[in-house]
Amino acid sequence: MKAVILHEYGPPSKLVYEDFDDPVPASGEVLVRVHAVSLNPIDWKMRSGAAKDRFPVTFPAILGRDVAGIVAKLGDGVEGFKVGDRVFALSHSTYAEFCVVKASDLALIPEGLEMTTAGAVPLVSVTGDQLIRRGAKVQAGQTIILTGALGSVGRCALFAALEIGAKVIAGVRKQQIDEAKSLGATAAFDTGDDKAIASVGIVDAVADTINHDVAAKLIGKVKPGGNFGSVLGPPSNAALHPTVQVNAIGAMPDPKTFVHYGEAIRDGKLKLPIDSLMPLSEAAAAQALAEKGGGGKIILTA
Repeated sequence: MKAVILHEYGPPSKLVYEDFDDPVPASGEVLVRVHAVSLNPIDWKMRSGAAKDRFPVTFPAILGRDVAGIVAKLGDGVEGFKVGDRVFALSHSTYAEFCVVKASDLALIPEGLEMTTAGAVPLVSVTGDQLIRRGAKVQAGQTIILTGALGSVGRCALFAALEIGAKVIAGVRKQQIDEAKSLGATAAFDTGDDKAIASVGIVDAVADTINHDVAAKLIGKVKPGGNFGSVLGPPSNAALHPTVQVNAIGAMPDPKTFVHYGEAIRDGKLKLPIDSLMPLSEAAAAQALAEKGGGGKIILTA
């Protein structure tokens, strides 16, 4: 098969599109013919070596976590799937024409959801959902702050919080304030404006997707006994706020969550913008583009 191979840490140019051995599904695994792969920040953090302390890479490596495609072969003992099924998952080594996925991490793509869009769903859906439920531990009737509410993870987190029945104060860029309110946020503020941050009142919880100095400023907004959930680790000054429970989460695969958010996108209840589609062979250029930041997902198509 063709795959995008990383032979050493470095810039995007270190990603090489070349021949690689076909993967073989073991017992309990499924071989997926890849159709779409979503780029995520962890991809370029692993490529550059920035994440090597937490996620070391064994070379040669194939990066990628999200995948949507077609079941090509079933490993021993796999039930609930058949060859030809449309599926999506949070897995590993997905920048390739084929990848193997644990059957327990795999879900059928909801009818009516386009497969390319499905490729953008897995990682951001579980990250946003688990940030709200496990990290910030949001309950109905609470008021929370959600930073980065219009990023892909943030949109899913906003959706989860509103489903629970919480009121959300969205921390976004100045130009995004009106859009955040249109998506259901009760209020919104500019995370780049210290006066705006200072004006935010005490809340039940913070769900943070951006960290840095903004997180350090917002942890003081959490009531005693409240929760500060983060996908990027605790704020630098967390020790100064012993009455706040800091919960740094790492997203875990959950097929039911993939399906729930996929259905919400299909039904127009959740918008997950996709900026561009690029062929798998252009993964290096795609990562270079993604690292510059933007509002939507970049999808590689195989």
